[in-house]
Amino acid sequence: MRFDLKSFQFVDTGVAPDALAVAAADRNLTWAQLRSEAVAWADEARGNGAAPDVPVAIYGHKEASFFVAMVGALLIGAPFVPVDTIYPAERLRRIVEIVRAAAVYDAASGTFSAGEGAELAERGLAYVMFTSGSTGDPKGVQIGRESVGLLGDWMLGSFGLGDAPVFMNQAPFSFDLSMYEVFATLASGGACVLNAREQIAAAGTWMPRLAGHGVTVWVSTPSFAHQQLANRDFSPATLPALRTFLFCGEPLPSALAKKLRQRFPGAVILNTYGPTEATVATTWIEVTDAVLAAHDPLPVGHAKPDSVLIVDEGEICIVGDHVMRGYLNRPDLNEAKLYTYADGRRAFRTGDLGQMEAGGLLFCRGRMDDQIKLNGYRIELAEIDEALHGLPGVEGGACAVLRRPDGTAVRLIGFVAGAGDASEDARFLAPDALAGWKERLAQRLPPYMVPSELVACPTLPMSNNHKIDRKKLVEIYAGIPA
Repeated sequence: MRFDLKSFQFVDTGVAPDALAVAAADRNLTWAQLRSEAVAWADEARGNGAAPDVPVAIYGHKEASFFVAMVGALLIGAPFVPVDTIYPAERLRRIVEIVRAAAVYDAASGTFSAGEGAELAERGLAYVMFTSGSTGDPKGVQIGRESVGLLGDWMLGSFGLGDAPVFMNQAPFSFDLSMYEVFATLASGGACVLNAREQIAAAGTWMPRLAGHGVTVWVSTPSFAHQQLANRDFSPATLPALRTFLFCGEPLPSALAKKLRQRFPGAVILNTYGPTEATVATTWIEVTDAVLAAHDPLPVGHAKPDSVLIVDEGEICIVGDHVMRGYLNRPDLNEAKLYTYADGRRAFRTGDLGQMEAGGLLFCRGRMDDQIKLNGYRIELAEIDEALHGLPGVEGGACAVLRRPDGTAVRLIGFVAGAGDASEDARFLAPDALAGWKERLAQRLPPYMVPSELVACPTLPMSNNHKIDRKKLVEIYAGIPA
């Protein structure tokens, strides 16, 4: 049994109905149970206002019911809006308000709460994924049902995942990397092993759990895989079925790829690239010893079938039917970022800088703006700036990024002007200054967007074009006495 991503119905195949479909943090589901529960969920959701083109928000972490709800929404034709519990209540409220969801389904309790329930202007969407927004509000990326069908075809046709692959799912469902596992599991009739944060933290039992379910495909950011190298169980001895590493979300350092090649010599390493707006990813390459010998930094690969890559004045542009249908209620952004290619297909200006070699091999060279990736999460620094500015007594706020020598973001540092006693020099805030600033920011921002430290400045440095000079902020931070 599997779930067809063209008809959006369960279909019988050679995979037995009693085969594992989902191993969640709370319980497991066979394919027969997944179908039964998804059909029942769809009936209940209709009673709570869900309908074709009327979105429903799904709130939770790694419950089996979260996966059931996504499939049930696909059965209805109601775009699902995944929101992980990592997000504060205020952010969930704002997302539901922006998307005008029919209901919010709480995967932990199995209950619905009523929403507005308005039809979206875009018809035939599979999901709406909210990402960090430069205005201080998250922005909704609208992904069509045709796009997820193409995603499934690409993964099963190009990645060499084998029959009925078993995926390690770790990224929150509100992070589009996780859609790799969701749609490939459905399309293939394989299985998805969901891993809650608490399970991952229990290092002594987590890897054996993956082994017990026969995980064959590891899907994560490179940063997450790097963290596992310290765990002795992260090895072929414990994970004998693991045969593929699938990376996306941030650059893959060649040093990490070499370590993985040494530790898992029989596994394939796939490096992929693509923004949320292009349905998870657009390029791929198998990182072999030959690729490692020839390139550092590593390339992100060649374009997927039926898509086009263009590097226009240094900016990577993506063309294809997997490109989003636009940002929800943001005609200004749509005009700036979307255009129609010569063949009539949608095209997206990514804001990523790129370089293309002969033969279409693509390399990423950073960003054109203040958007960053931190541990795979996409962050607009302007959203953090606005939250800092909202702290009591603050006249201005800005966020800077500390990076490794290879350019990878590792920490966020907040800067505020007008906080505490007046001073001519930048300094770390005293413990009693702006008491509870982290807690205040956490009411608006998810944990990965809350700066690790807060620095007070007499004024915030500005560049010649009257924007926050973030490079100067990093210099100020480096010059503060310990």
